[in-house]
Amino acid sequence: MKTLKVIRKPREILPIPIMVKRTVENYPDSIAMQILTPEGFKKWSYRELLQLIKTRSGEMKDKGIKKGDRVALYGPNSPEWIITYLAIQWAGAICVPLDGRLKHREVHYLIKDSGSRILFASPSETREEIEISTPLLIPETILKEKEVESAELSLEDPAVILYTSGTTGAPKGIVLTHMNLASNVEMCYQTMEFYPDEVFYALLPLHHVFPQTIAMLAPLSTGSTITIARSFKSKEITEDCKESKPVIFPVVPLILEKFIEGIERELNKLNKTKKAAFGILNGMATLFNKIKKGSGFRFYTIIREGLGLENLRYLVSGGAALPYWISERFEKWGFPIIQGYGLTETSPVISVNPPNSPRNKSVGLPLPGLEVKILNPDIDGVGEIAVRGPSVFKQYWENKESTKEKFEGDWFKTGDVGHLDSDSYLYVTGRKKSVIVTKGGKNIYPEEIENFLSQSPLISEVLVLYQTNPNTQKRELNSIIYPNYEEIDNYCEKHNIEVPDPHKILTEEIKRLNKELTDYKRVRRIKLRDEEFPKTTTEKIKRYLFEEEGMEI
Repeated sequence: MKTLKVIRKPREILPIPIMVKRTVENYPDSIAMQILTPEGFKKWSYRELLQLIKTRSGEMKDKGIKKGDRVALYGPNSPEWIITYLAIQWAGAICVPLDGRLKHREVHYLIKDSGSRILFASPSETREEIEISTPLLIPETILKEKEVESAELSLEDPAVILYTSGTTGAPKGIVLTHMNLASNVEMCYQTMEFYPDEVFYALLPLHHVFPQTIAMLAPLSTGSTITIARSFKSKEITEDCKESKPVIFPVVPLILEKFIEGIERELNKLNKTKKAAFGILNGMATLFNKIKKGSGFRFYTIIREGLGLENLRYLVSGGAALPYWISERFEKWGFPIIQGYGLTETSPVISVNPPNSPRNKSVGLPLPGLEVKILNPDIDGVGEIAVRGPSVFKQYWENKESTKEKFEGDWFKTGDVGHLDSDSYLYVTGRKKSVIVTKGGKNIYPEEIENFLSQSPLISEVLVLYQTNPNTQKRELNSIIYPNYEEIDNYCEKHNIEVPDPHKILTEEIKRLNKELTDYKRVRRIKLRDEEFPKTTTEKIKRYLFEEEGMEI
């Protein structure tokens, strides 16, 4: 099997604390992390970071925390979050990062399920009703008098327990070892370019494995700098990027959609002369891209500079499927976008599109050290995606039955359905649990149809379901749509419609799109929503909340 090209020699794989210590020894004065304040960037060198890690680890040991104990971590991205995460590892304990959007009841459940002995929570979120809750603050007094050595750790020791955010219901604790996480970092290091003192932008919540590995552990392994985003506000993101000039920016597709909306909103504000000029540039870029893919980027330099992304080497999309129209738009604008694929259980990256030869309808080539195969492929080569290698987890927390169900020998069954092409590029069609089997024996993957429908500017979000028509009692494909109301208004203005009727407009739009779909994949009815769908941390729609009870799949 062909894998992603190795561009540099591997390093020794080490437990996380030892990996960080190696970086401190090599780059003590490099900036490990920074966050923008009204006075400018507040910065911490690698030497200062290690002192803070040891201090926090000493605090935990004073509270009786020992190797193997679970310590929960709750709150938004912050310097103190990163310090505490690494200090938990330094103490030999197991970190249990919790979603900052969880409710009291959910926090209680996960603390109890994991057996966590301490909950570190940001001051605004400290749970007074939880006796083990303690404020998540940067230690004020640095321990200098006594050296706090890291616990003796092996690569097979558990590092974190990550709870699934639940597109299908109850969360499960996924146990990742130091080998799982560190080996995935090393695979990325061997195949992607990032160097000491280069800037990673940490916007996505670090409690999730994708940003935890790519936006935190990867830069910490190399002496790079983590710029911690202050919020998801577009103004602050732009300010952060303009000031720090990130080279690596991990994102999820929803953020990319918001970027496109923001850029196009600004373009719509241009006067007629500037719009005409931009139209010429647009045409030139399209022409150059046809001659050589990506060569039209020079016409959009102003867009990248306006966002502070002129130094960007990789805009890494993960966490959910990247609709092709989004990758196409960003490539046209000159953003070096690459799509990756993985799961929490795989620490997480399984495959990445090669930056020099991406096929963004695919999720790229497997990382070196990982093997991918398709289980029980059908006539078209489509089946369940399975993977094995050092970054694949070994168990769910205290759940032997679920663990056993997910393995076939030493192959982890991802639950995703897809196929490999002749060049080993992997394509993901949808979730095995979501597959719809018609009476005629046809397999329908709703995610595939959703990605197609979402190309329409009139549709902001869409969910495709197989439901019973109350009039005919027949099963058929229906869609729930959250419209892009701003585009609906633009449509009405363009077509001289005085009183907008979103349902009528979108019905006609679905009819138009249906013509490009095979008959059995066509949507028969639509329903509109007035607000965004509830989502997981990685912005995946919680499909199970909308499926019928006992729905056939």
